[in-house]
Amino acid sequence: MNSITETKTPTIHQIADLLTDVASELMTSGAHTMRIIQNISRMAETFGYYIDLSVFQLSIMMTITSKSDQSERITVIKKTRPLLLNFTFVSDLSSLSWDTYDKQLPFDEVKEKFHAIISQKKMSRWLVLFLVACANASFCALFKGDLHAVALVFIGTTAGFFVRQEMIKRHINHLVVFTTSAFVASLLSGLGYALHLGNTPEIALAASVLYLIPGVPLINSILDIIEGHILTGTARLVNATSLIVCIALGLFSAMLILGLEKL
Repeated sequence: MNSITETKTPTIHQIADLLTDVASELMTSGAHTMRIIQNISRMAETFGYYIDLSVFQLSIMMTITSKSDQSERITVIKKTRPLLLNFTFVSDLSSLSWDTYDKQLPFDEVKEKFHAIISQKKMSRWLVLFLVACANASFCALFKGDLHAVALVFIGTTAGFFVRQEMIKRHINHLVVFTTSAFVASLLSGLGYALHLGNTPEIALAASVLYLIPGVPLINSILDIIEGHILTGTARLVNATSLIVCIALGLFSAMLILGLEKL
């Protein structure tokens, strides 16, 4: 009796689920809209489908159509998770899209590789905390802050980022997270004024919240607008602006407590 191994052809629903999952991970990890569309279109073409993809701040809508049978089509909407930057994911998923296209990888292998990518072990939160504190303290030194200012920024950033990690873990609204983190970091970094430590307490206070600046959302918003994705770009810009306002509120609240509102 001959044994014949058959490769099961994936359904359009399976293809759609995988592609929306990839698009959602790219969006969450910090990819701009055009990159998401190009990567997903590349993968869809390999599987024999056309896609129409709309990327929004909180959801992704995709219509997928078979090349061989135009009547075979479905529309899928998937909610995206809050932004959690991970450029390793962005790079690996982009590479996966090219491998899928160039090597004509089968569906099951693509799906397996996708799950392997998103299941990668993440860097220790404590190492991230330490590195962020070092980076922010380095900014303070770069701006000519003295040793006392650098030390206060290191302590303030450590406390503020720890608070941020804990609040994110508890799924607290990101606007509240940014306001609270900015408040904690600037309050501790501003103690140089209250305790008369060093000669550059103003640099410590100014540098204390730099680790919160939403650089990636701002850059992505401009890229989206330039590339014609006005709605998504505007949404990202509004979100980034809201975060900046929250940082300012946290910083100003700390200055009020320290009696520095007239600086």
